[in-house]
Amino acid sequence: MTSVELSGKVALVTGASRGIGYGVAEALVARGDRVCITGRNEDALKEAVEQLGADRAVYVAGKAHDEAHQALAVERTMEAFGRVDYLVNNAGTNPVFGPIADLDLNVARKVFETNVVSALGFAQRTWHAWQKDNGGAIVNIASVAGLSPSPFIGAYGISKAAMINLTVQLAHEFAPKVRVNAIAPAVVKTKFAQALYEGREEEAAAAYPLGRLGVPSDIGGAAAFLTSGQSDWVTGQTLVVDGGIFLNAGTG
Repeated sequence: MTSVELSGKVALVTGASRGIGYGVAEALVARGDRVCITGRNEDALKEAVEQLGADRAVYVAGKAHDEAHQALAVERTMEAFGRVDYLVNNAGTNPVFGPIADLDLNVARKVFETNVVSALGFAQRTWHAWQKDNGGAIVNIASVAGLSPSPFIGAYGISKAAMINLTVQLAHEFAPKVRVNAIAPAVVKTKFAQALYEGREEEAAAAYPLGRLGVPSDIGGAAAFLTSGQSDWVTGQTLVVDGGIFLNAGTG
């Protein structure tokens, strides 16, 4: 990666010590961008920066919903690289599995704080720090769970539906300087989604017309497109990256 010519562009990617966030950071670094990655686990972030290249990446550890952490992450990006062209809101949580009829409302609040409010906070801060005057792009990592009912992960799905609406609102308000889009993945093979396929991956993958579950690089490629000049006329959209699973909707 260090042999790749620098693009001059800089991205802040939240929740990127592993999984989808790391896949996004890896894709951006591979094309020449520099990145600041965030996450809760400092050791995992250090390892991720070593893999991405210490000359191309920095990290800030903290909780996504913590406003002080949001401010520090944007400040660190500006200090390290002098700009923040792209924001990828990937940090998320899903601490509960079950019907929403029995959902603890405090848990619901935590899901929304992390999945939705933190994304807005990061967007506000990157807007004021750089994008308002210089332009750029924001990509929100949503989910197919935000597009249809999702048994047992309803709180997560509702939060991702809100994130999709947040995307549209930001796209409207931040135009024409900043393009804002979302990606809605189906099941991607990460530690975060393990409960959805662990011990039954072959069975889970059989439901997908493309014959497999997603991997982080699938989402990384989509994020790279949505932060590139190839998508300069695309804003307010949700790109579904689902291996074709929605093609089976309604077939029983």
